[in-house]
Amino acid sequence: MTGGGSGLGRALVTRFLDEGARVTVLDRTPESLAELDSATRKTLNIVAGDVTSAADNVAAVNSAVSAYGSVDVFVGNAGIWDFNRTILEMTTEEVENGYRELFDVNVKGYLLGARAVAEHLAERRGSMIFTLSNAALYPRGGGVLYTASKHAGVGIVSQLAYELAPHIRVNAVAPGGMATNLRGPQAMGLGDQSLSDVLPSPDSLKDYSALDVAPRPVDYVDTYVLLAAPQESATITGSVFDISGLGTPKRAAAVT
Repeated sequence: MTGGGSGLGRALVTRFLDEGARVTVLDRTPESLAELDSATRKTLNIVAGDVTSAADNVAAVNSAVSAYGSVDVFVGNAGIWDFNRTILEMTTEEVENGYRELFDVNVKGYLLGARAVAEHLAERRGSMIFTLSNAALYPRGGGVLYTASKHAGVGIVSQLAYELAPHIRVNAVAPGGMATNLRGPQAMGLGDQSLSDVLPSPDSLKDYSALDVAPRPVDYVDTYVLLAAPQESATITGSVFDISGLGTPKRAAAVT
């Protein structure tokens, strides 16, 4: 799993461990890794690295295989957000540099992880699960860079499901807004700002939900568990599960 040190990723790690899975986490944030290390179980393997590095992705997969003998599920979850920056709010330099950094994490990171793990998953008839966003399906889930990157994620899921069938199932989960420490591109001056800094209070997040729900990371994990289960999701591939709960919200909102 990439980006498993905090937020939704941390909730996924906890849930998969509770389900009896053996989990390897690739994350680049020292604080997140330290928190994971403090909660280490025998079935948790932590690898420090960057998802934008091919070598780090290969090292994480090799570490997982060395620790546990095989890999059954790959969860691509690491990502960064653009804090709803519109095209007119960015200089051409910010567009260029922000695009490069954001797409390196949100798109290239997924491709590198998928390539590093593909042969191992094929041996086990395993599963790839990517975290997308309501921004992959609707406008206003981010700015133009983030939205474009998540639409690219839909293409990754569709094409890899075709290329890797019948040996690997490939799907994605599209959560909605939640208060986490998701960061932005350093190239846009957003590396030290977190999503929780700009989102409304948890209670007011209900105003953006058709279901009057202020979601927490733990509320989104069940769909990942379903897609990881070989029997329960045996017929599912090439799908994006919209679990954002947006529907027709009570008022329009920028949610990611």
